[in-house]
Amino acid sequence: MQEVPNIRHLAAFLAASRHLRLGRAAESINLSQPATTQGIRKLEAGLGQALFDRSSKGLRLTVAGQRFQFRIERAFQLLREGQRILGNSALRPENSITRVQLRALIATVEQGSYSLAARTLGVSQPGVHRAVRKLESLCGQRLFLATAQGVEITTSARELARCAALAMAEIEQGIDELRALRGILDGRIWIGSLPLGRTRIVPQAVTCLLLRYPDVKVRIIDGAYDDLLTALRHGQIDILFGALREPLPSGDIMQEAIFTEPLSLIVRAGHPILSNPRFDAQSLSRLDWVLPREGTPARDGFKAFFQNHAVPAPQRIIECSSLIALRALLTESDRIGLLSLEQVRYEIDAGFLKILPAPMPNTQRPIGVTVRRHWQPTGVQTDFIALLRQACQG
Repeated sequence: MQEVPNIRHLAAFLAASRHLRLGRAAESINLSQPATTQGIRKLEAGLGQALFDRSSKGLRLTVAGQRFQFRIERAFQLLREGQRILGNSALRPENSITRVQLRALIATVEQGSYSLAARTLGVSQPGVHRAVRKLESLCGQRLFLATAQGVEITTSARELARCAALAMAEIEQGIDELRALRGILDGRIWIGSLPLGRTRIVPQAVTCLLLRYPDVKVRIIDGAYDDLLTALRHGQIDILFGALREPLPSGDIMQEAIFTEPLSLIVRAGHPILSNPRFDAQSLSRLDWVLPREGTPARDGFKAFFQNHAVPAPQRIIECSSLIALRALLTESDRIGLLSLEQVRYEIDAGFLKILPAPMPNTQRPIGVTVRRHWQPTGVQTDFIALLRQACQG
């Protein structure tokens, strides 16, 4: 997480952007007019950009100010959503909560302990503990409970941390957009990649993006779908690419299908089955398999195939989500794998692996992008999604 501006300074800017009068803005957030003016000045100095044009008639938002107002409005809406989750109508995020407290909350929830949170943030453990305790005092309830095993994270803490992380992400995107207005295209994009996209599609799209924007910061994160979905919902990644889920697993996300692809049967070069390609469900059931874990679309398609043919499913299975290990297992044994062709395209082109003549029936899966519902991408992020679509067509 990059450093975000002082929350109170952001609140002063937001109040001024709504009222366009410093006196009314200060009154609305219970600050003095000099403190409000100073907060806005410090914010503009830190951002390196004027957010208001000032005259005797009052304030007027600059183009940068209009863009930034949109992001900060969204950020405070998310903080207020956290307030509603806590059921504390007296809590006012704009002049109560600090960025130090929010960072401590997010890190403690993510890491599961004060010590690991402190290490992540580069501060002392007592400092994290004090920030969390102060936040609990403001919220009027315990967010973390001490247990013999360490820290128990309450449901309220998890939901408040999710809202806080998404608010921070909005602020960071706002800062990126202001820098882009000044011609500094060094924003960020964090990409969650499921197995299908890791081999070619995501790397190709990233390479093309960096040809356009060489200073953009890119992070590609792989993992299991559930872990990446949680990261997406908490603002830790911006985009999730891979096989889509049906039904939609959460109401706060949305999916865009870009193409569909069946699962293919993959074996090593020289596998005995290649000499007798007229295989059926019975012969496939006698083979040893390498498969994704339970609950994935590929595994569901595998089970449905044998159920539809009234044939017992194979029992000798290695569950493997690592492409590196999976390729080794297939090339060094007579096991068979169920994969997207995209995942092993290079090994097939090189002749190490072979694809059986026909894909496994009824395993078509929608492939595409998952994002947070109501997410507003920056220009760089929008271009990346367009490049993903192009890579999918290649």
